[in-house]
Amino acid sequence: MIRRLFTTSSTAAHADLLNESQNGQRQSKPRVIFSGIQPTGIPHLGNYLGALSNWVKLQNTASPSDELLFSIVGWHALTLPQDPQKLREARMDILAVLLAIGIDPDRAVVFHQDHNPNHTELAWIFNCITPMGKLRRMTTWKSRLATSRNMGEEDAVDVDDGGLNLGLFAYPVLQAADILAYRATHVPVGDDQTQHLELCRVIADQFNRNFKGMEKLFPLPIQLNTPSKRILSLRDPTSKMSKSAPDTSSRILLTDPPSTIANKIRSAVTDSIPGITYDPVNRPGTANLLTILAACNYDNEDVQETAGRYVGKNHGALKKDLTEAVVELLKRPREKFEKLRTETGYLEQIAQAGAEKARSRSEATMVEVRKRVGLA
Repeated sequence: MIRRLFTTSSTAAHADLLNESQNGQRQSKPRVIFSGIQPTGIPHLGNYLGALSNWVKLQNTASPSDELLFSIVGWHALTLPQDPQKLREARMDILAVLLAIGIDPDRAVVFHQDHNPNHTELAWIFNCITPMGKLRRMTTWKSRLATSRNMGEEDAVDVDDGGLNLGLFAYPVLQAADILAYRATHVPVGDDQTQHLELCRVIADQFNRNFKGMEKLFPLPIQLNTPSKRILSLRDPTSKMSKSAPDTSSRILLTDPPSTIANKIRSAVTDSIPGITYDPVNRPGTANLLTILAACNYDNEDVQETAGRYVGKNHGALKKDLTEAVVELLKRPREKFEKLRTETGYLEQIAQAGAEKARSRSEATMVEVRKRVGLA
């Protein structure tokens, strides 16, 4: 779910996180950790190294008193045209992926967002207190306008937006509802979602001010930054790895077999400069391969140390080692996914159990919300 707009809330969030982690100490108060992923196809290596593997680490290192919720956000997928049958399959695929990479439904609440109507009810209430001006300043909205009109983002604010749907405009409010329905205190997201989380904090604060009770209802969620660096396209290392890129060789999917992984890495763009050095500006392709290797083979080792292993070596040696590392990293998740994806009944059972837990948890919030706004 990550750009900077409301600097006051951003500063407060980073200060809170710094205070929490200083000297390796964790706050004594239990955390409620929420994050979501769209069902828009099998995740790629960038998704795994940037977000999903960190969900597993959070799960495995969280205090027993911490609560974790991971949601497959189907309603967000509808902001763009979807084939209904493919969307149904993608929702099941993502659930199987989460279980395959190590998310434990006995430890975390794993559920489909669209199985819990409390999200949309709360989003509507938030829509009624969120100024349109704040949504127009969202970088994602401006980029959509710019893309639709083939212009720069700075020129897109005054352009007619009649061709874009309301869902694209308002989905940051639904995202806030996803988080605040569970009164989440921490949200693990990448940098491209920072602006949206800041809006979430603004909405939470606005609700608390408008509808007072014995105590503030919503916390101001803190961003948990994912430690992995941005993984770039194998074919265009000036852009991030993407599921929507036309060239399928630009990304490595979690379900790719070893032969496919080898072919994609073999064809990855590098340069003609002799030797291996980490230089993201002048050698983005080579730097991207080193970043991936550092993240998946040496457990996020400093990439400069990884580059130091290749003094006097060439791109062939680097690509060979990277292929072995990626194949090994994805071997177990791929095998587990292939098995789980055939167990439709089991996946539906997990989804139903997760939805029941999510509805029960969020209903406690909604009872108080309805009371405060005058609907109960």
